[in-house]
Amino acid sequence: MSTTLVRNGTVVTASDRYQGDVYIDRGVVTLIGQGLNLPADTVIDASGLLVMPGGIDVHTHLDMPFGGTTSADDFETGTIAAAHGGTTTIIDFAIQGFGEGLYPAFEGWMKKAEGKAAIDYAFHLIVRELTDLVSGDMDKMTRHEGVTSFKLFMAYPGVFMVDDATIFRALRKTGENGGLVCMHAENGGVIDLLVQEALRKGQKAPKYHALTRPPRAESEATGRAIALAEMAGVPIYIVHLSSADALQKVREARDMGLPAYAETCPQYLFLSYDNYEEPGFNGAKYVMSPPLREKWHQDVLWKGLAKNDLQVISTDHCPFCMDEQKELGKDDFSKIPNGAPGVETRLTLVHNGGVRQNRISLNRFVELCSTTPAKMFGLFPRKGTIAVGSDADIVVFDPNKQQTLGVKTLHMRVDYNPYEGTVVQGAPAFVVSQGRVIVEGDKFVGKRGAGRFIKRGPSLAPAGL
Repeated sequence: MSTTLVRNGTVVTASDRYQGDVYIDRGVVTLIGQGLNLPADTVIDASGLLVMPGGIDVHTHLDMPFGGTTSADDFETGTIAAAHGGTTTIIDFAIQGFGEGLYPAFEGWMKKAEGKAAIDYAFHLIVRELTDLVSGDMDKMTRHEGVTSFKLFMAYPGVFMVDDATIFRALRKTGENGGLVCMHAENGGVIDLLVQEALRKGQKAPKYHALTRPPRAESEATGRAIALAEMAGVPIYIVHLSSADALQKVREARDMGLPAYAETCPQYLFLSYDNYEEPGFNGAKYVMSPPLREKWHQDVLWKGLAKNDLQVISTDHCPFCMDEQKELGKDDFSKIPNGAPGVETRLTLVHNGGVRQNRISLNRFVELCSTTPAKMFGLFPRKGTIAVGSDADIVVFDPNKQQTLGVKTLHMRVDYNPYEGTVVQGAPAFVVSQGRVIVEGDKFVGKRGAGRFIKRGPSLAPAGL
């Protein structure tokens, strides 16, 4: 295994910022100091650059079947795109099949990733029904397989949605085995009625996707999920929170001292309902659940990130091409595959719109995009920080590098980008994974299949984050 020396950079973690050199041996940080003159196979001069822990994206959907098609990025293209964006670990979702335990899903997703993933990866398991077999498998997953989180849905009736009793039983089960429940919180029953009503009225354009999923449907479900977790006496993690209404429920719970947590995503910080009003079928680019909200929600979410009412920024990366895939809903918004690309643009967007606009500090940037994700999902301190003994997953970030986001310059396997033409400042100059340089400038120099499956420990959520 090779050695790498990152010299003369400004090391930034969730808590510190200092000038220093980082020495890496056999994929692990072995020494941090100043003026290190050790022999190394690779030397990176990080003068004027930030040396940060690699990004951890805890919410991606690669090679995922949905609505009669499959998300456009697989574990090769999706992880290479992630690496270009400074992300060195992803946590994807394996989906339980009806009538099955959790193992067929786990093994199926392991096969999808094996030999393809270019960066390290882990899995959450989506639970669609909770039989005795599944309950036992939840224990086995947390104790033996290093899968310590489970996602349940309050939306998508007939596909993913489970009832409150099932949610409560799953929450209780995590109380026994140390797992963490991640919740898609939208009131699926009400949304379904609103969707059917809109279609009956001939309201079929993409914007009606947003108009039939109001913020109140998200906040009601968020409040209910937190109440169920409180009764079960366990933490809960709300995924892709999009609205001020839902954030208020999380804030109230946290103010009461409850271990309630939530992530948001760049699309809710930088895009808005206005995008659905773009001409023709263009609004379909932004069809995702929860939908984009009115612009004023953005400021509220940024305040939530600054004050730790929101703890994580993930992407919910789930790309579908406009041509052929999104077009499935040309005459019926409810048939548009839900999702958008984002795994490559998270760090640069959040740096440009958060750090540079003084909404969050550099330390908070690292905390939201790497450190707390690692703590929340049992990867810390192996990942999520730069410390002796930690994995050498590092992004050497140039805060002054300008980049124009667009489908031609990015690497996600999709035919549009939601931020097309946006000029951002701040981008990775080098990306190191397992101690090896995998991105240099705009070039991927890593290897497909080099990513490892990472067994995770229990979440640090019960201790408070």
